[in-house]
Amino acid sequence: MGGSFAEELYSSVGNSRLSNEELGPSSSVLDCDGDELHDDGSVWDGFSDGLEKSSELDREWQRRHDQFHTIGYRDGLIAGKEAAAQEGFNVGFKQSVMVGYKWGLVRGVTSALDCLPNELKEKLVEKPKNRERFYALHEYAQSLSTIESIEVFRDDILANRSMEQSDNVAATSHVGNSDCSLLGKYFGELQSLVNESPALELHMAAD
Repeated sequence: MGGSFAEELYSSVGNSRLSNEELGPSSSVLDCDGDELHDDGSVWDGFSDGLEKSSELDREWQRRHDQFHTIGYRDGLIAGKEAAAQEGFNVGFKQSVMVGYKWGLVRGVTSALDCLPNELKEKLVEKPKNRERFYALHEYAQSLSTIESIEVFRDDILANRSMEQSDNVAATSHVGNSDCSLLGKYFGELQSLVNESPALELHMAAD
């Protein structure tokens, strides 16, 4: 009886070895979910492919996100600059147009009068003192270049703004509409001289 038990045991072991040899390295079994589990681990191939595709999609999404974020930032920056530039131009034009017009009259009228012969100057401006004032005004107007005139205008604006802030007054008036600025004072001097010289017929009002 002992001999027959040993024979059966060895026979079972041999059959098990034979079964493994018949299965070979490419054989497979089923895992707990019913999927084939290969000896070489090829069951993970599909899972790895899914991870790679997911990573590619994540990278593509991030790339698109960064691209559109950059485009949106650039477009917003350009639009903001254009809006600010337009607003600044509108304010600056409103402040400077009348000052420029009046300063142009000062330069033009005094230059034209200075080019006339002395006999004609005496007829147009009878008082010698007024002729001297005209000459002094002409000299000052010609001494300022265009750039220097702009700098004077800028300084007037800054000084006026500082005064308004210190007095807590709302900025409702502009330097261009006031004769308190330096350039405005010279226009006032021109108006005074023209009014005292009836022979001078000038149209000085802005249409």
